[in-house]
Amino acid sequence: MRIGLAGTGRIGAFHASTLAALDKVDEVVVADALPETAKRLASEHGYRFAADLDELLAQVDALVIATSTTAHAATLRRAVEVGVTTFCEKPVASTIEETTELLDLVESSGVRVHVGFQRRFDEGYRRARDAVRSGELGFVHTVTAHTHDQSPPPAAYIPTSGGLFRDCSIHDFDIIRFVTGREVVSAFAAGANKGDAFFTEGGDVDTAAALLRLDDDTLVSVTATRYNGGGHDVRMEVHGSLGTVGVGYDDSLAVRSMEPGADYPRGPQKWSFMERFLPAYRAELTAFTEVVAGAPSPCTVADALAAFRIADACELSRLKGEPVDVTAIGGAR
Repeated sequence: MRIGLAGTGRIGAFHASTLAALDKVDEVVVADALPETAKRLASEHGYRFAADLDELLAQVDALVIATSTTAHAATLRRAVEVGVTTFCEKPVASTIEETTELLDLVESSGVRVHVGFQRRFDEGYRRARDAVRSGELGFVHTVTAHTHDQSPPPAAYIPTSGGLFRDCSIHDFDIIRFVTGREVVSAFAAGANKGDAFFTEGGDVDTAAALLRLDDDTLVSVTATRYNGGGHDVRMEVHGSLGTVGVGYDDSLAVRSMEPGADYPRGPQKWSFMERFLPAYRAELTAFTEVVAGAPSPCTVADALAAFRIADACELSRLKGEPVDVTAIGGAR
C-alpha cells in the first residue's frame, strides 16, 4: 500500500521512517505546509514528494496526519471528503464543537479514522487493561494517573496548545477509559503556576490535578506538570479489592526511593514522550496498516471526543473552582 504523510516535523519525520520500515507499506509520500521541508525529507530518505494536500491525496491509499495541531481538522475533513482512510494525531480539532462536527462527518461517510492515542499500544497499559477485564484485581475502586514532562515546551507553543488538560492530560483521560472500560461522569480540577511566567501570560497552568468519578463510582486522580526534572514520568496505578497493578514502574522510573538500602530504580531515565513511548508509536502505525486493509479503527473520533469532553470539563472546573458534570459538556451525543 502507498501511505501519504501530511506534516514533516519531528513526529512526522519519525512516522515516515516507521511507515517505510513496515512490510505492508510499498511507498511513503510526504507533503508539508512548507513544501521545501517535505522535499528535503523525501530526498534524504527516498520518499515520494507531493507539492500539496490535494496532490498527496490523489495518489495514496491512506493518509497519516502529523501537521501542526491547528491544521488537523481541515486536513482530516478533506481526507474524509475524498474517502481516504486516515490516521490523525490528537487532537482531531481544537474545540469540542468542531470535534463533534467531524465525528458526524466521519460516521456519515463511513471512512475509517484512527486517532493517535499511542498509549493504547503500550504493553504496560494493555496488560493493565487485561488485568481489569479478567477480574484478577477484583472490583476496581481507585486509579491514579500521572503525566509529568521533564521540561516545558517553548513559550510560543502555550497559547496554541489548548491548555495543560487538553494538551497533556488528555492522554490520561483516553487511557483511563481504555483500561477501565468505564466512562467519566464528573470532574473536579485545580491548577497552579510556579514556573515560567509565559504559562500565566498564555492563560495556562504548568501544574494541574483532577479528581474524576467514573460511572461505576471508581475514583481517579490525575496529575500533570511541565516541570519534572528527574525525567519524563508517565505512570498509572489500578487499585482493586484483590490486588494492584502499576504501569511505568521499570528501571527508568523518574522517582528516587528514600528508603535505606533501596537501589531501585537503576535508570537510565527517559527524557521525552518520544523516548517513553517509542515502541507504542511503532505499534500504532502497524495497527493503522490493518485499518487500511479493512480492520475497524482501534481508536475512533468518538473516543477522541470522549477524551476531549473530560479535558474540557477539567478546564471548566479549574476556572470555576467547582465540580463539573462531564456528561453535560458539549451537549449530549
